[in-house]
Amino acid sequence: MVGAGCGLQFLQAGLLHHAFGGYVAVLQEDRGWSKTALSGAAAMQQMEAAILGPILGWIMDRFGPQGVIRVGVFLFGGGFMLLSRIETLLEFYAAFILVALGSSLCGFFPVNVALINWFERKRARALSAMSIGLALGGIFVPAVGWSLVTYGWRDTAFASGVLAIVAGFPLAMVMRRRPEDYGETVDGLPRSTASETAGAPAAPASRDFTAREALRTPAFWLLSLGHGFALFVVGAVSVHAIAHIKESLGYTVSAAAGIITLLTLCQIIGVMVGWMIGDRYDKRYIAAACMLMHALGLLCLTYATGLPWLIAFTGLHGIAWGLRGPFMQAIRADYFGRSAIGMILGLSFMIIVIGQIGGPMIAGMLADATGDYRLGFTVLALLAGLGSMFFVLAKRPVRPLRSPP
Repeated sequence: MVGAGCGLQFLQAGLLHHAFGGYVAVLQEDRGWSKTALSGAAAMQQMEAAILGPILGWIMDRFGPQGVIRVGVFLFGGGFMLLSRIETLLEFYAAFILVALGSSLCGFFPVNVALINWFERKRARALSAMSIGLALGGIFVPAVGWSLVTYGWRDTAFASGVLAIVAGFPLAMVMRRRPEDYGETVDGLPRSTASETAGAPAAPASRDFTAREALRTPAFWLLSLGHGFALFVVGAVSVHAIAHIKESLGYTVSAAAGIITLLTLCQIIGVMVGWMIGDRYDKRYIAAACMLMHALGLLCLTYATGLPWLIAFTGLHGIAWGLRGPFMQAIRADYFGRSAIGMILGLSFMIIVIGQIGGPMIAGMLADATGDYRLGFTVLALLAGLGSMFFVLAKRPVRPLRSPP
């Protein structure tokens, strides 16, 4: 399941998340659409994910994520095929809504829920391993950039849709619901070990939080705000970095995509660091440090005058993203348990969407208004630095006690 989740993340990152900036640069030149209009598509994707979050969370808590993921693969691929046929901005939005819907159903959220249900002791390691696919997807971006230049965005989009379905559906078939449904245990521990632990004298037994109880804790809101402020930077970079490098430094789309590849390699380093330390140290302090790295990295990109600054950007932002990203779901599962984790993650999406929408939109609107990305990127970097305090303050809540029999 970790391997299949890694593969699904690779497809989404390589074909959509990292590559969307290439489509922005090409479509702006080919169709004459503004940065704000193209950023609106990314915003619509995140709004759709936020609206669907609680519904998807309830479905996955009730029925499991496996069916949702399989349907999502077909919608994701079909959306790209439809994208290859569009002519107007309205049609572009319609096609991208379908891509976004598929991405929500087979992407980061449901795959994380699936793995959280199977791991506890090494949850951060499992989620970090899965996130390697998200990082490796960036290596595929130069191929997408080359295809956009060589074959055009229409053929590239159609081929992306075919690849998403042909490669994605077999991976989706691997995903399973809770281990208890298959006679397995969390972490694969022997049942005797679990029974001995349960029978040992201990403090009054606690239970997992319900979604309603989680909403009443400061930790839920602080974690969600911190995650959202991180995505101010992640979202803006994913949508606008290639266009900024192309316009400010005179790089071609393919060369700018190469910088995203270097960013990906740094992201992999961050994921591997998270693999080693995620289950040993307090995740919230690590996340707070990563927020400062996001801020410094974006400032390096904003005021870059040559390759050394771009390398500094890829190191700071990439390592921070790879290290922090898997911890966002792991820390929520550590705090609130896995019984209602789908709904809890879905509700948190309604808050973190502030960053997912705000990052690309703020950068795009201020770039249209000022003629470059400097003001927008600077504002977002300052917000990310401020967001580090949310993680520092997000202390673990006390678990509720079980009702007496």
